[in-house]
Amino acid sequence: MGIVETVYNITVNLISSLGYSGIFGLMLLEGALLPIPSEVVMAFGGFLVFNGNLGPVLGVPALVVLLLAGTIGNLAGALIAYHIGYYGGEPFVRKIGKYIMLDESAIAKTQSWFEKYGKASVFLTRLVPVFRTFISIPAGIAKMNRLQFSLYTFIGSLIWDSLLIYLGYRLGSGWNSIIATFDRFQYVSIAAFLILVGWLYYAKFYKKRTTTGN
Repeated sequence: MGIVETVYNITVNLISSLGYSGIFGLMLLEGALLPIPSEVVMAFGGFLVFNGNLGPVLGVPALVVLLLAGTIGNLAGALIAYHIGYYGGEPFVRKIGKYIMLDESAIAKTQSWFEKYGKASVFLTRLVPVFRTFISIPAGIAKMNRLQFSLYTFIGSLIWDSLLIYLGYRLGSGWNSIIATFDRFQYVSIAAFLILVGWLYYAKFYKKRTTTGN
C-alpha cells in the first residue's frame, strides 16, 4: 500500500470514528504543515452530511458545524506554523524542515511571494493546492500582525473548505472522484495563481510609475 493510499485510509477511518472532532484535528494538522489532504477531509465530511452520518449540533445545521470545525481547525494549525516562523526564524525552519516534511522549495517560493505581496499572499495562497499551508511560515518570520494573519487565513480557509464541502455533498457516494481532479488540475491552479500575482505586481508597478510620472 502506497503512502498516499495509507494517508487516505487513515483520514477516512478517523473521520468515520471521531466525526467533527476528527475533522477539527486533521485540519489542524494540515494547517500545521503535516501532509493531511484537506480535499479528503472536507469532501468526505460533506459526503457524511449528505448520507446523514454527521448531523446538527445544538440545533446548528450539520453543514455549518462541519465548515466551522474544518476552518477553525485549519486556523489553529496555521497559527502553530506561524509561531514556528515567528519565534524560530528562517534558520530554525530550514533546520527542522526535513524532519517534518517541509518542502524547502515551496517555502522559498511562498516566502518570495510574501516579501513581494505581503498580506494579500496570506489570503490568496489559502486557495491554492500545495502552497496553501506554507505561507504561514514566512508570515511568521516577517512577524505579520497576528490578528490580520488570523483574519486572512480564516477567510481564505473558509472559502476553500466551503468548496470542498459543497463538492462532497453534491457528489454523494462519488465524493472521492474530486481527489483525482484536484491532483490533475493543481498545476493549473498554481499557474492561475502565478498569473494573478503577476498581474498584481504589474498593477502595483504601473501605479507607482504613474504616480511618480516616470
